Amino acid sequence: MSASRTAAHAVVVGSGIGGLTAAVALRQSGWQVTVLEQAKSLEPVGAGIGLAPNSQRALDVIGLGDEIRALAAWQGPGGMRNPSGRWLSRTDSTAAAERFGGPLVLVHRATLIDRIARRLPEGAVCTGCPGELTDPGTAGGRRARVRTPDGDIEADLVIGADGIHSAVRRALFPHHPGPAYSGFTTWRTVVPAPERPFEPHETWGAGSLWGTQPLKDGRIYAYAAAVAPAGAHAADGEKAELLRRFGDWHDPVPGIITAAGPERVLRNDVHHMITPLPAFHRGRTVLLGDAAHAMAPTLGQGGNQAIEDAIVLAHHAAGADLGAGLAAYSAERLPRTAVIVRKSARVARLMSLTAAPAVAARDTLMSAVSRLGPGLVLRTFDGIADWHPPQRTYAAGAQDAHAGPGVHKGRPARH
Repeated sequence: MSASRTAAHAVVVGSGIGGLTAAVALRQSGWQVTVLEQAKSLEPVGAGIGLAPNSQRALDVIGLGDEIRALAAWQGPGGMRNPSGRWLSRTDSTAAAERFGGPLVLVHRATLIDRIARRLPEGAVCTGCPGELTDPGTAGGRRARVRTPDGDIEADLVIGADGIHSAVRRALFPHHPGPAYSGFTTWRTVVPAPERPFEPHETWGAGSLWGTQPLKDGRIYAYAAAVAPAGAHAADGEKAELLRRFGDWHDPVPGIITAAGPERVLRNDVHHMITPLPAFHRGRTVLLGDAAHAMAPTLGQGGNQAIEDAIVLAHHAAGADLGAGLAAYSAERLPRTAVIVRKSARVARLMSLTAAPAVAARDTLMSAVSRLGPGLVLRTFDGIADWHPPQRTYAAGAQDAHAGPGVHKGRPARH
């Protein structure tokens, strides 16, 4: 990189999954890293996240992949159903693992955030400390600058990991249209395991879907989506809204909704960036995750792609020429994520069908494909779940232990 190794300092704006992964990967490459988080704690907003083999291999680079694989809970069959309970397509955990080289792992976001943050030293993450990019810097010269409540920080590299409504993205590309409403909203919750066992499933109805998946600790992660106006909320609470929309669907859906605590049902509109950015970097500043390529959750790849971003960024930032490294990161990540954004949008359109003839045709097609074998169903994830990182999977020093949670409730040191 252009700055000396001992002086190289990266500032990460945002402490989500992608930002923390980037912080760990960069630190293992020799960078000094400061993570700025405006929230007062690292408690993530959300419920569960599915980690596919592609992100698990990325986590191998920072020594976390096997720890995540050990949390896999899906064993045996599963598939897609219609609201009456009829199976539209069938697959199983073994077929998925064999095709893509690993299992699908459902974890609670809080668990994943904690596992990553543990690999940072005390004081690396500064909570209650928002960061505003005031100067992206120049790749071959001027350092970037970030404003905090206690003054400015100069950095050799700034990473915008500040989510779908990224202020860093707006500062870099003020004329880009940004994310647009996808046309549907989502709900998420985690509940205790029901008394009767069930096969993991995703159920598709008219303009709506429901998913019920097990977590390793025995709890159930449930998610739903439905076509709805942007910004809409139920006057009597989101649990009541779920009962209205999904309460007459097949078991275990009604029981899952009944078991959910009203305060634990999260609702979020889905926005995605159909128009790609011209690049993921400018000067010494780079974007990753939702800040760079927000996508619909219909392929479950949002968090997975953020983890990929972080690992690829650390790989390219390790070279002698930071400018060339950031350009290589953009060139590698922008085309891949643009394809996945578009593919996720196509699946979202299928889910959003509401006319009875179109829904019937969609369900018939799903059933026909399933009868030809689970391989055709899984083919949707070819080129996605089979990705490998540019680094070797267990990098030297990846298992080094950094004591403490890696979180400091205070202000960053000045550099």
